[in-house]
Amino acid sequence: MKNNNPISTLLKQKKYIIIDGALASELQRRGCDLNDSLWSAKVLIENPELIRQVHYDYFKAGADCAITASYQATPLGFAKKGITLEQSIKLIKTSVELAKQAKSQYLDETKQNKTLLIAGSVGPYGAYLANGSEYTGDYQLSESEFIDFHYNRIKALVDAEVDLLACETLPSFAEIKALTKLLEKFPTVTSWFSLTLKDPNHLSDGTPLSLVIEHLNHCQQVVSIGVNCIALENVTAALESLQKLTQKPLIVYPNSGEQYDPTTKQWHKNHHHNCTFTNQLPIWVKLGATLIGGCCQTTPNDINEIATLLKGS
Repeated sequence: MKNNNPISTLLKQKKYIIIDGALASELQRRGCDLNDSLWSAKVLIENPELIRQVHYDYFKAGADCAITASYQATPLGFAKKGITLEQSIKLIKTSVELAKQAKSQYLDETKQNKTLLIAGSVGPYGAYLANGSEYTGDYQLSESEFIDFHYNRIKALVDAEVDLLACETLPSFAEIKALTKLLEKFPTVTSWFSLTLKDPNHLSDGTPLSLVIEHLNHCQQVVSIGVNCIALENVTAALESLQKLTQKPLIVYPNSGEQYDPTTKQWHKNHHHNCTFTNQLPIWVKLGATLIGGCCQTTPNDINEIATLLKGS
């Protein structure tokens, strides 16, 4: 690890850190069929070059941080497809390599000497189940089972030298506690933890947010806390809760506000909201968000819009 807390270091240099946008839906826009339990991890096998290109386009759009294509890349998920543990570790490391290649290409071409981060994506057990339960937390494992599930992927990401981990789309307090315990096995690594919520005051599994954040506040390796893959219109209320509960930098990277159908693995337009990054960003910034990006269905154009708006603030 080059740096114990790359988030605080970068926030000393600049007011905001811009996270990239959606990877999977962007790959779909470019012709990939992701109706598969491996989701974007499938593209690590089939067309890794396309992943590198998407990372590059996000850096070009103004992102300071790329999230690796390892959200659904787990040894257990790969094993179901007949992929060995050794091969799956290699694929997880490839997800880091692709982001690093995109970063190098961008810096070389623009002749810039700026800090760009690579965050290793650690999706929840619910993502492996591929049934939408990352939005409900409707699954039970023991602490040791959660640790066993996450260990090999986290080790592969750390070995591949990510700048930090992105423990993201987390709906389950039991899983969050297991992940913070697992982090202790990798004392040099830091992570952000971003959650999915049932409502502004509760984690998706119903745990009061105050309990979850109190736990994360005590973990030194957790360097930013927030929400991701929640609808644009729900971010403000979530930030109002979070800012009262933690002093750690707040991260938000919502989806575009569309509705997800786990059966068809498709997103459908939600015509009941008029929230956009343009009209919401000033509110989020006032509420203390300092790491801002996009999740499902957002594009390089959205990230460029965020980068342009934040430059002016």
